[in-house]
Amino acid sequence: MAHKKVAKVGIKRKKGYLYYVDKKGNVVETKMARGKSKGGGGKVIAKPGVKKEKGCLYFIDKAGDVSCAKMLRGGKKKKKR
Repeated sequence: MAHKKVAKVGIKRKKGYLYYVDKKGNVVETKMARGKSKGGGGKVIAKPGVKKEKGCLYFIDKAGDVSCAKMLRGGKKKKKR
C-alpha cells in the first residue's frame, strides 16, 4: 500500500500509547487499555492542521510523520432501485 507524507512532525513514540490524527487534523496521544488498567484520556501533542480528504486513511508512520493512504473498499455494489 503506497502512501504519501502529508506533514512532517517527528513524533517519538512511547510504549503503551496509541497515536492518531483527530477530526481537526491534530496528532493525539492516548494511553492504551491493558488488562485492568483503563485507557483513554487523549492529549494533543502536535498541531500540524492536516486537511483531511474523503477516501484517505491518515496515520502516524515509522518516522513519526503524518501520512495518508487511499482506503481500499471492497464488496459487492448495491443494486440500483
